[in-house]
Amino acid sequence: MKLRISILLLILSLVLMSLDKVSKNTVTFEYPKDWPKPTYTFKNNPLTEEGIMLGRKLFYDPKLSKDGMISCASCHLSFTSFTHVDHKLSHGVKDRIGRRNTGALINLAWQKDFMWDGSINHLDFQPLAPLTSEVEMGGNLDNIQKYLSSDDTYKSLFFNAFGDSIANTPNMLKAFSQFMLQFNSFNSKYDKVKRGEMSFSESEIKGYQLFQTHCNSCHTEPLFTNNQFMNNGLTVDTTLQDMGRIKVTGLKSDSLKFKVPTLRNIEVTYPYMHDGRFKNLPMVLLHYSQEKHQTFNIAKELKEPIVMTEGEKRSLIHFLKTLTDKEFLYNQDLSFPRN
Repeated sequence: MKLRISILLLILSLVLMSLDKVSKNTVTFEYPKDWPKPTYTFKNNPLTEEGIMLGRKLFYDPKLSKDGMISCASCHLSFTSFTHVDHKLSHGVKDRIGRRNTGALINLAWQKDFMWDGSINHLDFQPLAPLTSEVEMGGNLDNIQKYLSSDDTYKSLFFNAFGDSIANTPNMLKAFSQFMLQFNSFNSKYDKVKRGEMSFSESEIKGYQLFQTHCNSCHTEPLFTNNQFMNNGLTVDTTLQDMGRIKVTGLKSDSLKFKVPTLRNIEVTYPYMHDGRFKNLPMVLLHYSQEKHQTFNIAKELKEPIVMTEGEKRSLIHFLKTLTDKEFLYNQDLSFPRN
């Protein structure tokens, strides 16, 4: 009799496990066939509709911040490629000003290091920095966990995503990642030209040729970044005194090095550079066409000015605008959840 009960309990347990697996709607991570393999390890955090839904709510929830006013989306706006465009530096709780320009969040599955200085080395940990920063969201993880675990909607979302209605930090971070892993941009005019669906204009063709000559070594196709840290010849801001990656590694060779940003959606991610010093693309090109702040570790590609005529600069900008992915920018599945 006891053996029969044990067998029945085992069968029931297996059925419940099977039902739990069926109840979660898995999501396949899709990307262009000619792109490199993503670096994110999906087997440690499989994508599900439930996890993405939870991550989306978390991303847009200002109650995670100390004053209940700042969400991740406050600085990372979906229609500007998940960055802000109204000020040079990030703004946080109590209108505190950060030290750097908010970076765009695009194609995160291919990135190993995050933040301008690479101080975060995994997407799953990246939200911890803004959540707990006194000048950004100013949150406390214990308080956040108590809030999430006491909210009926969150309890249901956590249970659906992870089988546990009690919110914990690891699952919260996994949900954040699942949502942010949807921030994939590969349907711009450039991509459609590559797929043979559209054609470049004469000016865009010329701009693409200039890009391949002067820019591609650092802003490498198809991601339009090499994901490295480089010194691009900017002078040190006398107020911020930001020396870049050296603060993370302690290596002199990393002085004034910052992460090479992607150029995808560059048309809408102004102002530019780690401190937002350039308001528009012509100002960026002016910097690269002039003598740089020469240091021992300036990128070898930039030791000499990049010489272009004004017409060539216009053509280059015309090409850069073909990297704007409007379907990504206005994707309603990535915007503020309405329900």
